[in-house]
Amino acid sequence: MDTQHYLAGLFSLEGRTALVTGGSSGIGRAITGALARAGAAVVVVARREAELKETVDELTADGCRAARVGADLGTGDGVRAAADGAVAAFGEPDILVNCAGINLRPPMGGLDEDVWDTTMALNLKAPYLLGERFGPGMAERGFGRIIHISSQQAHRAFVNSGAYGVSKGGLESLARSQAEAWSPYGVTCNTLVPGFVMTPLNARLSSDPEKVAALAERTMVKRNGLAEDFAAAAVFLAGTGSAYVTGQSIFVDGGFSVH
Repeated sequence: MDTQHYLAGLFSLEGRTALVTGGSSGIGRAITGALARAGAAVVVVARREAELKETVDELTADGCRAARVGADLGTGDGVRAAADGAVAAFGEPDILVNCAGINLRPPMGGLDEDVWDTTMALNLKAPYLLGERFGPGMAERGFGRIIHISSQQAHRAFVNSGAYGVSKGGLESLARSQAEAWSPYGVTCNTLVPGFVMTPLNARLSSDPEKVAALAERTMVKRNGLAEDFAAAAVFLAGTGSAYVTGQSIFVDGGFSVH
């Protein structure tokens, strides 16, 4: 048996094009690297130019096909500009990963309209708009993969879930709605649900050693997550081997959610 050929049939992304928002930092960067090294041409969308350049330079040095688009996904115009820039780089994407997010979590008593609107715009509206832009085309071509990055706060309230938790709960519902609409045409739509991961998005909690230790103890593997823990799951959901997995919220959390 040709093991490499068999595995390529399940997991290779050769010939595919991926768009990863928030793909220059944290979980998004790990997923960007995984998809690119699995063979996809990857467009990274984020705001910070230095991180974008560093990410793309690293991938191209490894022989991957990668491009970058600087954009603010907090506005509709920014989302549309990012989508146009991604298509200009490698054409219409087969894989869309929505990882860009904002983590503003004041206590409910201090949650004003600005925080609410800012959170919903980036965490929920941008993935919706990108899905509307690219999902129908994926369905028309007969193949597509949409992957959202959610949060424990979509399922349980702790550490001031506030608008952030609401946005992530909506994101998982969005995945199910997209799956209902497009999966009959070969487009799967799923969500990865992290536990506590040491990334810039969680800088506030990461600065408290006692809370970090307590969160690690709550898991079954007795450690907090790392960005690279999401690489294999993302490659699986992006490839042909996951064709019968859709509308799902898949927990990558070391057993955190089981307790």
